[in-house]
Amino acid sequence: MWDPELGDVDDIIDRALREDLAAGDVTARATVAPTLLARAEFVAKAETVVCGLAVAGRVFTRLDPSAIWQAQRPEGSLVAKGTIIATVDGNARALLGAERTALNLLQRMCGIASTVRKYVTAAAGRCRVTDTRKTTPGLRSLDRYAVRCGGGHNHRNDLGSGVLIKENHIRCAGSIATAIVAARAHAPHGMRIECEVTNLDEVDQALAARADVILLDNMDDDLVAKAVQKIGSRALTEVSGNVDLERIDRVASLGIDLVSVGALTHSVRAADISLLFEYRS
Repeated sequence: MWDPELGDVDDIIDRALREDLAAGDVTARATVAPTLLARAEFVAKAETVVCGLAVAGRVFTRLDPSAIWQAQRPEGSLVAKGTIIATVDGNARALLGAERTALNLLQRMCGIASTVRKYVTAAAGRCRVTDTRKTTPGLRSLDRYAVRCGGGHNHRNDLGSGVLIKENHIRCAGSIATAIVAARAHAPHGMRIECEVTNLDEVDQALAARADVILLDNMDDDLVAKAVQKIGSRALTEVSGNVDLERIDRVASLGIDLVSVGALTHSVRAADISLLFEYRS
């Protein structure tokens, strides 16, 4: 069963397949018999967190509905180099046509999940690790699923799912207080009001206007510590900006509630996975 937040996976897959197969596969047509059957294995070429197997399997069944996909490791599991994580049996031409699209999606999702797992491990339960909207256009639902698969949490999915008052909103509204008051008057009653701040004076303004969440943007560790002390229990605290694996241990120890990291999705390194044909019949 699909995760409901995966979105329209078939639409994502079909658009990707059209990029590769708009004119067909000239190499496979020339070298592979149309009725040839084959088996292929997905092999992790480095340690990785498994994520996106069902998505990769769906790529093959879009081209060959009779293809048999078998996941060999569970989603979210950490596997060693050389591990076979899935197999697929089907028409050889279809497998070859689906190969790159399946790998592109699978490698990206595994890469995100693996990166998130490292951040979550470093945070050690002291704060939530969340993503941002810095996702690849058209792939947000898959990126967000991969974040969850890696043990992280999702921030707002889109501009309609949460109030986050940022620097440009404040400039347009005129002040932090004006922006927060206006947001509270118009937002659904169950929606938290979050406001971005960059210094302690702005922290005071956000607290005075009763922000529910205060985002400490691009603050150094000393300033984060002072802001957290000032805020106390009056609002949730989020840290964002310049948080890498080297820094997250320090940030998580400062008493914050969550940290949002754009690098989880916007510049992730794809996992090293190969698709190797095992036999033909």
